[in-house]
Amino acid sequence: MEEYIDLSGDGGVQKRILQEGTGEETPSKGCSVSLHYTGTLDADGKKFDSSRDRNEPFQFDLGTGGVIKAFDIGVASMKLGERCILKCAPKYAYGSSGSPPNIPPNATLNFELEILGWKGADLSPKSDGGIQRFILRSGTSRKHPKSGDLVKIHLVGRHEGRVFEERDVEFCMDEGKEFGVVAGVEVALESFSKTEMSRLVLKPAYAFGAEGNTELGVPANATVEYTVTLNDFEVLANRSMMTQEEMTAQAKLLREKATKYLKEDKHELALKLYNSALSYLTEQSSEADAMKLAIYLNKILCHQKMNSHDEAKLACAGALNVDSKNVKALYRRGMSNLALEDIDKALQDFSAVLEIEPENKAALNQVTICKHKIKAYNDQQKKVFANMFTKFAQSDSKKAQEEQSRQPDVMKQKFGEWGDDEREHEPTRFEQENPDVIMLNDLHKQFRNM
Repeated sequence: MEEYIDLSGDGGVQKRILQEGTGEETPSKGCSVSLHYTGTLDADGKKFDSSRDRNEPFQFDLGTGGVIKAFDIGVASMKLGERCILKCAPKYAYGSSGSPPNIPPNATLNFELEILGWKGADLSPKSDGGIQRFILRSGTSRKHPKSGDLVKIHLVGRHEGRVFEERDVEFCMDEGKEFGVVAGVEVALESFSKTEMSRLVLKPAYAFGAEGNTELGVPANATVEYTVTLNDFEVLANRSMMTQEEMTAQAKLLREKATKYLKEDKHELALKLYNSALSYLTEQSSEADAMKLAIYLNKILCHQKMNSHDEAKLACAGALNVDSKNVKALYRRGMSNLALEDIDKALQDFSAVLEIEPENKAALNQVTICKHKIKAYNDQQKKVFANMFTKFAQSDSKKAQEEQSRQPDVMKQKFGEWGDDEREHEPTRFEQENPDVIMLNDLHKQFRNM
């Protein structure tokens, strides 16, 4: 008979394996675990709860405090498909309070567990499951790499079991793409600790996307795995410990690197570094404002070249917050409004440029374009409404004729005595029952006379 294994180090959580699991991997902190359990009191064997009785597996996120401590400790030691008995002392279960009415105070509990499977911790920015992490070896520190830090990693990339790359690489956070590091790895590194080794499962959006990578032999829309080890990282100086001169110098360095990427049409990289540079410009000074303005103007260019015009307008707002009459920001916002087909706002922006620089040829040209678009739109709408009123009038006339044809002869004689002017103003029975027809006829007459 298998003996109990002390998992807590003080005898508070002991495990006896009933059925060995498969593989070598166990769930790690943050993983979403699915299992069956049956809980009994150690004192008399009385069952107090069972997921099997409900025929519904129990799911929880490991290591997040959502279950008793014994579950976090015990389940973290289990392999896929493993069954075991977990013996839990009160301080690792429900303690001196118990859980009335089924679990008395200071009760030692036994759980029979069967682990069914688990999903990795979701590290994707949109929580869409695109980046799953499985910790293979925990790190040795509580600090994590952040924007600008130099990281030194070893990575092994696999697709369907085939290794397509294995290498050591050093790069500054935010610049991974320049070194061939896929987005999912760089995002995940923000949660790594020093010396940590984890397996990452990356969906296409966080790996090689719809294009794949022919050089590495990765097909389009492929889900890939990376085993990543964070060997070391150098932390950028804490902003709170930097002087204003140091912060300005760091912002300038980041801006220069970003502009280099902008010139190389590496717009995503440029945007990351521009945003990082802005985080260092907290000082209110003419030098800082001038640098902020230059950064925002370049951010606008990046977004517009990526056809991200809503984001471009946000960058315009940042620039105009620094200088409300900046011609470039007004003009570029006008171009984004034009691309978004918000012609009225675009015209306002270009007109604002001309109020500052009346001879600005580019703005004059765009004003002409906007007015032409507005006129074309109005002409089109006029034609649409004209056709609509014509159809209404034809339909109403037909209905009125049909109604009149159904009138008794005496009514026809009476109508025959009226002059044309009187008939024009006297409503038919159909018109009396449908007053909207009179309004539409009047509108049609007015529209014809425009």
